[in-house]
Amino acid sequence: MTTQPTDQLHIRANARITGDHEFAEQLSVTGPLTDTLGFVFSGGYTHWDGNARNLDNGKRANGRETLNSRAKLRWKASPGLTFTLSGNYLTGNSTAARPFVAMSPDARLRGDPALTSAVVLPGVVIGPDNQNVAYNARSGTQYHGGGGLLRTELSLGTLNLLSLTSYDRFKLDDYFDYDDTAARKRVGNAREIGTFRSRLFSQEVRLLSPDDAAFRYALGVYYANTGFERPFDRGPGFALSNLYATAGSRQIAGFGQIDWEFVPHLTATAGGRIQNERVDYTYANRLLARRDPTAKSYFAGHDSDNVFTYRLGLDYQATRDLMLFGSYATGYKGQAYDLSTGFDQKRADSGPIRPERSRDKEIGVRSQWFDRHVTFNLTFFNTHYRDLQAQTIETFPDGTFINRLTNVGRLVTRGIEVESSVRPTDDVTLTGNATYLRANYVSFPSAPCYALQSEALGCTGNPRRQNLSGERLPQAPTWRINAIADYSPALDDQRRGVIQVAWQYQGALYYAPRDPQVLQNAYHIVNVNLGVRDQAHRWEAVAFLDNVFDQRHYSAMVNVASNFDNRVATVAMLPRDYRRYGGLRVGLNF
Repeated sequence: MTTQPTDQLHIRANARITGDHEFAEQLSVTGPLTDTLGFVFSGGYTHWDGNARNLDNGKRANGRETLNSRAKLRWKASPGLTFTLSGNYLTGNSTAARPFVAMSPDARLRGDPALTSAVVLPGVVIGPDNQNVAYNARSGTQYHGGGGLLRTELSLGTLNLLSLTSYDRFKLDDYFDYDDTAARKRVGNAREIGTFRSRLFSQEVRLLSPDDAAFRYALGVYYANTGFERPFDRGPGFALSNLYATAGSRQIAGFGQIDWEFVPHLTATAGGRIQNERVDYTYANRLLARRDPTAKSYFAGHDSDNVFTYRLGLDYQATRDLMLFGSYATGYKGQAYDLSTGFDQKRADSGPIRPERSRDKEIGVRSQWFDRHVTFNLTFFNTHYRDLQAQTIETFPDGTFINRLTNVGRLVTRGIEVESSVRPTDDVTLTGNATYLRANYVSFPSAPCYALQSEALGCTGNPRRQNLSGERLPQAPTWRINAIADYSPALDDQRRGVIQVAWQYQGALYYAPRDPQVLQNAYHIVNVNLGVRDQAHRWEAVAFLDNVFDQRHYSAMVNVASNFDNRVATVAMLPRDYRRYGGLRVGLNF
């Protein structure tokens, strides 16, 4: 569905440079090779040093470097037969940083009296504005991967046959200083090293009816085979782990959808999908095998499931510019095995986690007014999940228990989405979007407690647990709002100005349920663009300033008190716009 070859040579290039050491460029070339063969090539490179600094080695962190490329050949072999072959390749690396934003003065790494914050975090000033870390182990990722897709389109009279064949491979090496410090003492020194490898093959065939008929349909079959490998090692000081796990999935599905305009302007939709999915795994606890060669350290298993999901809908095109719609759909998230550290015979005997299922209801309106100068869209949604897959405490008949990913209960998300735009003149466009969300656990009686949670704060029982039934889902703010004002005045016959102000608001949220140490307060971001462009969009030069008012916020927060003798200790991940930054963006299009 990416850019298709054009009948004439077309080149587009964009570059971006910022005052905080980011450089990015994108190039796209498309055009014909012959009367029946066209091509597309695009590529890009991005480098950013990051917005944190590792005081242990003096280097910047939390940055990235990425090189990506994509190519496509489209051959019209005959009037009714077209082949499109596309390929992509991606390679890059990143550096990770989680600065400490809070720590109790009496915190000691792993409870060792000698491992104070001054010792393990030399030079780091802990606080909400901290952008420094002290890591003595590599932290980040290195990755590469690619794949290809063959799209075959065959005309069969009034019908169309579509075939999609794809194959992808990806490898990521990940490294992390697990103790978040520069501790040299073995008791406080832990690092993670792992690899993630994946492969995917899929084949899909669709039969499509004409899309301008009152009765339209699509029928198809789908096959996919995926495989994953995960070697992982953590240590040597604490939280030891050494494992090698694999997981596989094979899906076979048939699907279809009918759209029927059974009376003028009123269209009914009915679609369904039936699928069989088989999942399998292997798990080798290499740490246990070294410690006790007689212990059971290797596990393997498989399971399968059949499922039917469907969607029903009704659309009413009241006028050319007003449509009302409603839909009901079911969803399915398949079986899975929790292959994390701690996998043992009990977890193996428990089998796969049951599928997660959902029921989604939507009603809304899509409309345009005043000769399409005003657009207003409104959607009400309500989704109910059952057999929610999440981390919980599982107790066995013999009284023992483990923490594992399993089915925990039910969840409901409901809310309203509003999308609007106003174009009072050809030079001015105003847009605004807002989402009001209520997302709550309906049933989650045995959730793990957060670090430092006391009995008075709801952590009770044996094993210790909290009841999150009725609580708000983490990372789900009540409000998200954004608005953009765009003014493009004519400067002369050839040029226009570019003036744009964008405002984003996000309400408060918890990154883990109820945990006050990982509460992100509400914040707003203002971005400004000023520049000039060609009347026909052939070139553009824009200066920009993001996060104009320097609003500090985090993309994630983690309570790591358990690593610091159960004293307050919180780390945060810094987003790209954590601090105000600016730069220049230029583009060519011809």
